[in-house]
Amino acid sequence: MSTFSRLIRFLAKDGRTYNGDAILSGPGVTDLARATQARVIKGDIFGKYEITDQIAEVRLLLAPLAREDVKTVRCLGLNYEQHAKESKMPLPKYPVLFYKPVTALTGPFENIPVAAPAQEAEGLDYECELVAIIGKEARDVLESKALDYVLGYAVGNDVSHREWQLKRGGGQWALGKGFDGWAPFGPGIVSPRLIKDPQTLRISTKLNGRIVQDSSTRDMIFGVAKTISFLSQGTTLLPGDVIFTGTPQGVGSGKSPPLWLKDGDLVEVNLEGVGTCTNKVEYVKCKARL
Repeated sequence: MSTFSRLIRFLAKDGRTYNGDAILSGPGVTDLARATQARVIKGDIFGKYEITDQIAEVRLLLAPLAREDVKTVRCLGLNYEQHAKESKMPLPKYPVLFYKPVTALTGPFENIPVAAPAQEAEGLDYECELVAIIGKEARDVLESKALDYVLGYAVGNDVSHREWQLKRGGGQWALGKGFDGWAPFGPGIVSPRLIKDPQTLRISTKLNGRIVQDSSTRDMIFGVAKTISFLSQGTTLLPGDVIFTGTPQGVGSGKSPPLWLKDGDLVEVNLEGVGTCTNKVEYVKCKARL
């Protein structure tokens, strides 16, 4: 059975939603955001599926996993050495784990909604991240075998509000990172057959066309394999678990003066070999009910 190379989930021009294996045109093109066609996939992407000969035209790329296919959204903090240094924090001895709700996930071109509570103070920030998706059940796995459990890789933005994360969260980060739509990811999922070593990839962020983060996944303190192995010790990782693996240096809170996101800003996060998520910041016009 053939397996996908570049999985996308998309609204087609025929009005239907499909999973598909993206068809990229032109030599050297790897950005899934540029996909205009895909071979339709039928079946369960975590089980038995078939890549058909049916070619569908892409109207809009969606989040590469439907909400019902996602089990948990795990995230790492302070997982790049230079980011820990710019945050004036000691390098962690163990992965710093927190969770986002599944409702934080959104597609590669959706707006980032900023609800009324997050408009009360400055502190809205961007974080480009490599995202690993678990493809099969994993428990107590060795680091040397950990990448065998990866369905593929995407890029994501761990949108954060530092005021809510650090001052209003009672010591927990999730409150400042878990608003609806604050985890855009995609633009698809690239197979480990194409990305054999996730620790050699350029990762970057542009804000309104200007590069504000530019690093390499080799700066991770805990690489993808070590992270998966650690998280699986005594805890079962399930197919559809999504892992945001931390951000490199260059976040807005690390700049002087701080560079906070504003209504209408355009944020582009990119991962080499995967592509770009492009999301506009949108202040939601509603009253807080706190």
